[in-house]
Amino acid sequence: MHNKPLNSKQTQASPYSRAFAGATLLPALLVTILSSALLLGCGQGAADAQAPGGPGAGQAAPVPVVEVKTEALELTYEYPAQIAGLREVEIRARVAGIIERRLFEEGGRVKKGQSLYSLDNAPYQTALARAVADENAAKVRVKQAERDYKRVLPLADSKAVSQSELDRAQSAFEVAKADLQVASAAVRTARLNLEYARVESPVNGFASRSLYSEGSFVSGPSELLTTVTQIDQVYVNFGIPEKDHEQLRKGIANGAVALSNGNLVVEVLGADGKPMGLKAKLGFQDVRVNPATGTVDARAVLANEKEVLSPGQFVRVRVSGAVQKDAVLLPQRAVLENPAGGKIVMTVSPENTVAPRPVQVAQWKGDQWVITDGLAAGDKVITDGFMKAPPGTPVKPVIAAPEAQPAKAEATAPAATPVATEQKQ
Repeated sequence: MHNKPLNSKQTQASPYSRAFAGATLLPALLVTILSSALLLGCGQGAADAQAPGGPGAGQAAPVPVVEVKTEALELTYEYPAQIAGLREVEIRARVAGIIERRLFEEGGRVKKGQSLYSLDNAPYQTALARAVADENAAKVRVKQAERDYKRVLPLADSKAVSQSELDRAQSAFEVAKADLQVASAAVRTARLNLEYARVESPVNGFASRSLYSEGSFVSGPSELLTTVTQIDQVYVNFGIPEKDHEQLRKGIANGAVALSNGNLVVEVLGADGKPMGLKAKLGFQDVRVNPATGTVDARAVLANEKEVLSPGQFVRVRVSGAVQKDAVLLPQRAVLENPAGGKIVMTVSPENTVAPRPVQVAQWKGDQWVITDGLAAGDKVITDGFMKAPPGTPVKPVIAAPEAQPAKAEATAPAATPVATEQKQ
């Protein structure tokens, strides 16, 4: 019964195949039977694995997880900043004149009230002498008008002179007094102009280079002579990114964030990133967002007695003093980019299945994200093995070993740029 199909195949095969057909018949038959058995076994195994309660059920893959815990976390932010003098005074002559002498060293220290320039004051001395003479003449006229008025006054009472004569005497006396006031004002003006011929510094500080030399004519306040900068106290100007500003504002408003001493503290960092020991309270924070930079302008006043900071210098500042009451920390590798935008984490549900959860992140501490929304204490978050545990997959959560953390919890905002506090993973 088996020879007919075999002979038929041999008839269609090549002479070489017909010669060896008898020798290969038995092995080929065994391979066919074995393959069928294997396929049947595989199909049965797959069916058993898919069937509820079959041999594959309950074999959930173990995944490492961390259990969410909350803690009080000190928030710190680092930003680029620039130093400015507390007072940068433009030195201008208040009167016109020719510069006779420059009385300071360029770049040197000057004191309040020190003369910086001396203008030719001869015209102002002459003007003062003329004004004083006019004032003296006005005083004489006042005395004469007063005597005339006093002489006419009793005669008017006895009707010896007319009322009009009394009025003229009284008016002449009042006009004379007004002329004296004008003359006195001219004297004060002349004295001021003579004093203004000495150009003085209104503050202690350092003078910049002189823009005019001896012999130059200056026309008055419209021309800048030099600048004096006060540096025993300095401004630290920087920008707070809009995101950080908004998170702090909302956190303080809803009670999630508290200020430890009632104010934020600004500290200057050295070139090596270490604190320089210069810190002060945040003195100014604008309510407006700068549309060009996306930041909120802020400023602090620092004591600079040792003059280690110079106006125009670029530094970094660390802003601290805010404490997040119930902060959640997660390893950065546990936080994924959401294709729809934002961040997500993979959690293990009470049924031990993988469930994605969107979260809000603020900043990071070391290699951990600070989570502001989306998780609660007790949640289990997967830290590794995402490829073998897609959403909905049954898993076996295994608590991951805790990582070494600094003794003091302190979150630091990334500040690679002055307008962004979140970097891509």
